[in-house]
Amino acid sequence: MNLLVTGGAGLIGSNVVHYTLRHRPQCRITVLDAMTYAGSQASLAAAGNRVELVVGRIEDPALVDRLVAASDVVVHFAAESHNDNSISNPLPFVTTNVVGTFTLLEAVRKHKKRLHHVSTDEVFGDLELDDPERFRETTPYNPSSPYSATKAGSDLLVKAWVRTFKVNATISNCSNNYGPYQHIEKFIPRQITNVLGGRKPRLYGEGKNVRDWIHVDDHNAAVWAILERGQPGGYYMIGADGEQNNKAVISLILELMGKPADWYDHVNDRPGHDLRYAIDAAKIRRELGWTPRYTTFRDGLAATIAWYRDNTAWWQPLKEAVEAKYAKQGQ
Repeated sequence: MNLLVTGGAGLIGSNVVHYTLRHRPQCRITVLDAMTYAGSQASLAAAGNRVELVVGRIEDPALVDRLVAASDVVVHFAAESHNDNSISNPLPFVTTNVVGTFTLLEAVRKHKKRLHHVSTDEVFGDLELDDPERFRETTPYNPSSPYSATKAGSDLLVKAWVRTFKVNATISNCSNNYGPYQHIEKFIPRQITNVLGGRKPRLYGEGKNVRDWIHVDDHNAAVWAILERGQPGGYYMIGADGEQNNKAVISLILELMGKPADWYDHVNDRPGHDLRYAIDAAKIRRELGWTPRYTTFRDGLAATIAWYRDNTAWWQPLKEAVEAKYAKQGQ
């Protein structure tokens, strides 16, 4: 199989590359990545010459057409994804997430290739903290930030191309990923690297906002289950029952890293900060037989802390610039 991975130098994309090399060594992998600040060649270094890295934009029609024509399957991770950045400058999110997905869909349609589109639970908006509901495949879209709105737009494009043009595509919406190679602007690696560098973690507001966490390897195992056993046009929710509020996440990081429970600072809350995400992954478990390897958030977080502790050379050059940016925002 010739596998094209868009956004393959970011968190989920780079991890799916390593996951595939471990579990599907017969695959030949090409990565297309714009190598923005969120992508890193170092995230693919362990793959050596087993992966071809093409630096380019997902909205470049000629480049995308050439790469799709040479592939059998396309897994689409490429996206601008950081909520804070989407609030300060939405345009790159429209360009990459909407125009880029359209460009890829046209190439897939032309060459009759298989596509899997990776999305987020943020397209559904948020839930009340005391609401027993969770997001399902039938939940209406209700995005609340420029990031989630552009991801919702990309999902709807895929659904339209499936129905109108009979493109062989599937979609998954996943809960919040964490794990190796995640940029340290994101919540969990920022707190871990703060502690490793002698800084206190930073908690948005009161820390009551809830996210449904999933280790990136569990997410990518689910993506492969969809690639191999998913129905054409199928739509799947990926989650590992990992609901935690932000304060609980920081508390567990401090516990696992041997720091006092109150060793953190409060910072300004994010504008429009969604209250709660929660995914019901019953369909993918029932129909495709997928189950997460990390059955507790604690185990997955401990493994993630160990990775950042052992890979300071990967994240340390980024740290000062990230913290300086957050300091300007009061965060």
